[in-house]
Amino acid sequence: MRNIIEYVAGKYDVIVIGAGHAGCEGALASARMGCQTLLVTLNLDKIGNMPCNPSVGGPAKGHLVREIDALGGQMALTADDTSLQARMLNTGKGPAVHALRVQSDKRAYHLHLLKTVLQQDNLTLVQALVQKLLIADHQVCGIVTNTGARFLAESVILTGGTYLRSRIIIGEAIYDGGPTGDLTSSALSLQLQDMDVQLGRFKTGTPPRIHKNSVDYSKFALQCGDEVQRRFSFMPTESLFWGSDPEKQLPCWLGYTTEEGHQIIRENLDRAPLYTGVVEGIGPRYCPSIEDKVVRFAERKAHQLFLEPEGFDSEELYVAGMSTSLPEEIQQRFFHSIPGLEKAKILRPGYAIEYDYVKPFQLSLTLELKDWPGLFTAGQINGTSGYEEAAAQGLLAGINAALKVRNKEAFILRRSDGYLGVLIDDLVNKEIKEPYRLLTSRAEYRLLLRQDNADLRLTPKGREIGLVSDERWNYFQKKKMELETITEMSHNTFFSNMDIKVGEILAKAGSTSLRGSIRAEDLFKRPEINFQSVLELMPQLKEYQSDTVEEAVIQLKYEGYISKQLEEVERFNRLEERLLPQDLDFNEVRGLSNEARQRLFEVRPLNLGQASRISGVNPADISVLLIFLEQKRRMSGSV
Repeated sequence: MRNIIEYVAGKYDVIVIGAGHAGCEGALASARMGCQTLLVTLNLDKIGNMPCNPSVGGPAKGHLVREIDALGGQMALTADDTSLQARMLNTGKGPAVHALRVQSDKRAYHLHLLKTVLQQDNLTLVQALVQKLLIADHQVCGIVTNTGARFLAESVILTGGTYLRSRIIIGEAIYDGGPTGDLTSSALSLQLQDMDVQLGRFKTGTPPRIHKNSVDYSKFALQCGDEVQRRFSFMPTESLFWGSDPEKQLPCWLGYTTEEGHQIIRENLDRAPLYTGVVEGIGPRYCPSIEDKVVRFAERKAHQLFLEPEGFDSEELYVAGMSTSLPEEIQQRFFHSIPGLEKAKILRPGYAIEYDYVKPFQLSLTLELKDWPGLFTAGQINGTSGYEEAAAQGLLAGINAALKVRNKEAFILRRSDGYLGVLIDDLVNKEIKEPYRLLTSRAEYRLLLRQDNADLRLTPKGREIGLVSDERWNYFQKKKMELETITEMSHNTFFSNMDIKVGEILAKAGSTSLRGSIRAEDLFKRPEINFQSVLELMPQLKEYQSDTVEEAVIQLKYEGYISKQLEEVERFNRLEERLLPQDLDFNEVRGLSNEARQRLFEVRPLNLGQASRISGVNPADISVLLIFLEQKRRMSGSV
């Protein structure tokens, strides 16, 4: 221990390894909570890099971004400020699955995040390659860089992304490396293995980038942003590129592959790493490569693709949906078979990347490794995919690392609290066999966990732990007051069948006429009465923020369904409150299946609710545990 302490380059409360989306959120959270924090990155020019598609949000992912923002995180602010285009998805469905997606300027996103990190109090940024973790008394207490510099901390957050023992694969070409030509880190993988941390191997990929002037856009369908201003953050934000004028947004374009292109792929499967056995890792099911799509969905004659701008001044287009690791000449032939891309110039070929990840059942719900106090992991290193999932984990790891340093109670969100809780709960309790992607279908309480009310659910929690600023808190309090006012107005306002204008509005909406008088709140519950109809019926609501009015209307419209979900949450919480002793020997519990016993020992659930969600633990096993706990309670009560 003496040698570790004597020769150090710096001592901090929290050290964060990696400055991608997870690392930046973790470091900013820790620093904003008052901890002296060190952020170490391989390359200062790649902070907040977007090696895959230059966008943020989408179904479930957009919910995460809103929740990160509600807690006082950074991603929403950076996405809004660097937005090229913003669209609300799933508007034809219910409000539970409405999701914002923003097309970002890749370079501006990096610069915005770099500036934010550099200007943050309590946060130091260093470019270095971390060679190993420092360990004393079976606790992680710092890092050593490749130059021999030692930095100490009480908590270390490892956000290795796809850089651990990573290799790039393009056809027959295979070489060690990280995304976009960065270095790989093999030493940390080897050390984790020496620490008996179980690692797995995953694979992901990215499409080629093409020159925007080599496209025939007449063969693509224009995809514009929404006609109204959209933003992720609950704070006031505007795009650096289109301000508050939606007409200035950059468009995307929709196109389709052809049977000719599919045949090119079929004829060259013997050179496709995915099918030759070269690729060892398991890829993401919900974002397959184009060669995988052609093989798995052989009956389909065409697959969608989107051309997305990488930046306001960038010459590159990202070809979404066309991830591939085929040889470069085959990539070129295939792309030239797509209508509109006959003369496309590939600036950067698509590639696959394989990397090590930490099997997440080894983590506690705080994202700290159970067997290695002081070491947290966050992001793709935990087996997830996506910038949003990474940022969410980084935020929660940063919060808990800071709370650990301060000897305060851990911050754990339940599944009923938000998609953040669903994400962490799934990672720790489910068996992750492929890169994990959050979906709205994974959340049992979707109607409660809407993107519009993320601040109502989480901002008070963020304020309590010291992450929500005074400015954000004041905005939140103002919104709450407006919501209460709008709700009260809707309760006290009546409409009559004698009002001709009201009758005209109802007729236009396809709604039946009134027979007498009705409260506004009851009229708003009619399915055909949309947001625009509400504003026509009560023009005075235009004085308030449109997002706030829309949220109030959603609350009123779905009040009955929301009440039922709240009852479900109460039942859920009763199981969450049945704590399991952390020293419980599951071998003593008679009647458990062998698989359940093994998984319970691995995960060490905190309570019966968590135990019920572990893969391999069935309802019969939960009944056995309930009986066992009740017997223990009676025995202890009789003593």
